Parts: sequence; structure tokens; C-alpha cells
Amino acid sequence: MKHVLLPTIDSPADLRRLPRAELQQLADELRDYVLNSVSKTGGHLSSNLGTVELTIALHRVFNTPHDRLVWDVGHQTYPHKILTGRRERMGTLRQLGGISGFPRREESEYDTFGTAHSSTSISAALGMALAAQQKGEKRHAVAIIGDGAMTAGMAFEALNNAGMPHVGHVPNLLVVLNDNDMSISPPVGALNKYLARLMSGKFYAAAREGAKSVLKNAPPLFELARRFEEHAKGMVVPGTIFEEFGFNYVGPIDGHDLDALIPTLENLRDKPGAQFLHVVTKKGYGYKLAEADPVKYHGPTPFDPAQGIQKPATPGKTSFTQVFGQWLCDMAQKDSRLVGITPAMREGSGMVEFHKRFPERYFDVGIAEQHAVTFAAGLACEGLKPVVAIYSTFLQRAYDQLIHDVALQNLPVVFALDRAGLVGADGATHAGAYDIAYLRCVPNMAVLTPSDEDECRQALYTAFLQDQPTAVRYPRGSGAGVEIQAEMSAIPWGRGELRRRGSRIAILAFGTLLHPALAAAEKLDATVANMRFAKPLDSALVAELARSHEALVTIEEGCTMGGAGSAVLEALAEAGLTTPVLTLGLPDRFIEHGDPAKLLAQCGLDAAGIEQAVVKRFGARPSLVRAVNH
Repeated sequence: MKHVLLPTIDSPADLRRLPRAELQQLADELRDYVLNSVSKTGGHLSSNLGTVELTIALHRVFNTPHDRLVWDVGHQTYPHKILTGRRERMGTLRQLGGISGFPRREESEYDTFGTAHSSTSISAALGMALAAQQKGEKRHAVAIIGDGAMTAGMAFEALNNAGMPHVGHVPNLLVVLNDNDMSISPPVGALNKYLARLMSGKFYAAAREGAKSVLKNAPPLFELARRFEEHAKGMVVPGTIFEEFGFNYVGPIDGHDLDALIPTLENLRDKPGAQFLHVVTKKGYGYKLAEADPVKYHGPTPFDPAQGIQKPATPGKTSFTQVFGQWLCDMAQKDSRLVGITPAMREGSGMVEFHKRFPERYFDVGIAEQHAVTFAAGLACEGLKPVVAIYSTFLQRAYDQLIHDVALQNLPVVFALDRAGLVGADGATHAGAYDIAYLRCVPNMAVLTPSDEDECRQALYTAFLQDQPTAVRYPRGSGAGVEIQAEMSAIPWGRGELRRRGSRIAILAFGTLLHPALAAAEKLDATVANMRFAKPLDSALVAELARSHEALVTIEEGCTMGGAGSAVLEALAEAGLTTPVLTLGLPDRFIEHGDPAKLLAQCGLDAAGIEQAVVKRFGARPSLVRAVNH
């Protein structure tokens, strides 16, 4: 498609100067640009194709950036980025040094709130609306939230608060519900399914029967009501729900119809108080392949738009996510007590096959991490063995529940922590940098750090056998390519293993960084231990290596502050050992998006970086004066 209008749009002000009649052409060009751009860089596609018209309408009606747009999650903001001066930088999307795949305040004044996790938009926009009220500024705050994100408790907490008078006034806030009938996993988060259940309940049935009794003596009115019912029930009931929160509800309207969107938004812009607009869109809209399979096109790698996503000619290495999915099915076959739980991440966590084979033991709770953890605790109280498949970064949202509902009661819940460590293109918001630190300080918790694919399978099995809460952390993508054994065998609890004998320096590796550690050790002639557990730490092995070596080096793909290296230092202090220790891991800053291998190298966590750090600290052939440790 030839782009005529889009190259002239460098800011929303340019968009607002366009004749109304040209906006549909702009939408067509924008959608084509999104498709071709993402097909080259990879990224989120289905969600962005579905928000083209909505994005144009919002920037057309509101005076951005003076008026604040807050996008929930933010993986649907590529059209927004293109229209706000970043069109020429879309080729750098999610790449090292390029623009983010999510809104970032540092990137643009139009990105009013940094996001990437779900269900924060209404709270943030309410804060902005009340700040404007406090400061006497006339500006609008708009939260754009998907139906999947609306399932989270935080969204309803914000709705409840937003509809209340603040200093005698209800704040000027617009919530736009983008209802596309799915979150990432299709069965989860569809508002219309929730409404369907509501409308099948007693209240709706009673109202319906009451209306019948009134109208039965007036056949024309009865017939009119019958025909109108199918349309009316989808409008009245949602309005009742949100108006109970204090909002003026409008909708649902077609989110791809600019002639409906723009005048409706103009009307709501001019109304005071809390407004709620329900728009219905379709993920993948305008690209037939994505419309047919929006999950497949949710976050594709580069592909040919004419051909669509193709299966690779040769299968790649098994990913850790696939290792978990296969283990989950095998373990479920062996133990009928196993149940699997995911907070709306069936595909991402590798649970599709488990769902197919064990549907009665599969629970997708929606985008509700706090509920997922306490729900698991309830199942465990009754003798079941829950496995919660959750990204490391998402478990942060349920930390209180992990402590109070699981650990405090010492319940046997297994947390399968996918995306531990750096995640590449999704950047700091999705990096699992903190789980070792925030889990190992909790009593009763155990933290396993497998080094390869097979050890991950055995670690999951080992964790499942325990009668206490456990977490197994593993990274995104594939590992060293180690052959995976079908047989499951328990790893000796809390015990590490020596993988290489050397002299002077001992490297203690936690997780998949064992492999670059081994490579560095060859040049350093260092001893290498695969620690396997961050908690319980193999303190005996730590002490043995401290006594027999001049220095220790710890390495982990997680934060060094409070992490596994800190655990080693604590163990040495408790044993009265003063062997020098170099702790290597993620630095005390947020790591941006980019190729994972390059990011690890920048952090000094590849083989060359490890070798360089050891030489810098201890010299090429260290001859440290060892303290008397006996």
C-alpha cells in the first residue's frame, strides 16, 4: 500500500488538522505500517492491529499530551508510538538501544505512564485526574484497558475509588474498555462471558419474567420487547454494573468505526465526572491471518506478511517452557493430586498440552496473580499438590499471598518460575531479576536453580516431592541443549555438585550461567560448582571450597543485592570464614530491552566477562594471602 497521509503525521497535532473524511484512509495506512513494521522486527501484532481506529480517535478528540492517555499493559501502543513522532524509529523496536515495546515516560512526553503489567491504568489515570483537580488544571485523564485486564482485582479497586466524590467532586476521568473478547489466552478475560453468566442469574431472570407478566396482555409491546431483548440485554446490564461504581456508562460501540468513536468521545470529553466507554474491537483486525488466529500472532518473531508465520524447517532446541510443559503432563500422569494453575498465561507458560490432556485439573484464573496463589493455598489445604506456572516478574504481584497464605502455613505449592533472569525484547518490566532475593528471605521457602534442560525437569520433580513451598526458576528460551531424560529422579536435597576441579579460584554457579562459568574456568583453571539450590544453600560445600581455595566467585542471573551471592557471604560469616568473595550477577539498575546474549555480555555475565572480572579482582594468577580458617 502506498502511504500518502501517514508520512505527514509527525504528531497528534498534525492528525487533528486532517479533514475528517481522510481519517479512514489514515487508519488503513497506519494498520499497513504496523503490519509491515512488526513483520520485520517482531513484537506484539494482534493487539496493535485491533487498536488503530481507537488510537486515531483518542488523539483526534483529546489534546495530547496535555490530556493524559494511560494505556493498560501497553502492548497495543504501536499505533500510538507511530502517531507521536516515533514512526521512523519503529525499525528499532524492542532492540538494544531502540524504542521500547511498551510506553515509557523517558521515551516520549506522550507516554504519560510507564506500563507493561496489567490492570494499572485506571489507578494511574485517577491519580492524574485528581492531581489536575488539586492543582486547578483543566485537563482530561483517559485510561484505556482491555477486557482481560479488567478481570484483575486492582482494576475494580480503582473503579470503586474513582466513582467516589473527592473533596466534594467526582474526578474527571474517562475509562475506555477495549473489549476484544480475549486477553492473551482466548478463554480468559472476556467480559461478555462474565456478563452472560450474570444475565443467566436470578436477578436478570426475575426482571425478565416480571416484564413478561406486565406485557403479556399487550401483544404488540410484548413482541417488540422480545425482539429488542437480544440487543438491550447486552447494553443495560453492563451499564448497571459500572454505573453502580459511579460511572456514566456508554456503549458498547464499534471500536473500528471512526464515525461512531469520534462523536462519542467528543460527547464524553465535555461531560464532567467519571465516564465509562465500552468499545468492541477485534484483535488482528484488517489482517485475515491474525484475525483467524490472534494468539498465534500475539507476539510473533519476524515473518513474511504475505505468507504468514511458518513453521521452521528444522525444529530448534527444546525451550525451558517446553520442558516444564512436558514434565507437568508426565507428573500429572503419575500423581492424581497434581493440579496446574496459570494467571492467564496458558500458552506462554507451556500449559496447552496439559489443558488438553487434563482439563479437569487445569485452572486458568485470569489476570489475577494474587488470587492464583491463595487459590493454590486452598487447594493444598485439602491435600492436592498445586503447581503454579507463573513468570518471575508476575509473582512479584502476589508476594503478600506467597508469604501469608502459602509460606506461613508451610503448604506444598510448587512455583514454576518462567522468564527468570533477563528476557530480551520485553525489557526491564518483564525481567525476572529479583526472585532469588525476594524468595530466599521467606521462611519455609526453597529455591531451586537448575543449570540445563534435564536438570530443570529433575528439579521440578524434586520440588514436587517436598512437603513445603518450593520455587524452580528457569529462563526464557532454550538452554545448553542437554539431552532430557524421560526418567525422573530426585536431586539430593540442598546439595550442589562439583563440575570441574581446578586451583586457587572456585566459581559457585547458580542456574544456567554454569555454562559460561565452565568456559571461563578453562582459561582460569578454576574449580566450578553447580550449586543447584539458592535455598537451602549447600553450606558444607561452600565451606569446603572456601577452605581449599584462595577466593570464591558466585555467579547468578539475578540481582546481586540479597541474591545467591549474598547467601554465600552469609554462610561464610556464620562459619567464621574470611575467604574473599566476588559476587557476579545483574547490576543495581534496570536492564533495558535487547538481545539477551548481548545484554548478558554487557553485564559481564558471558564467559569473557566472567574471566575478565576474576582477573581484575584477583589477578591472572592470584596469590592471595589466605586467612587462617581453622
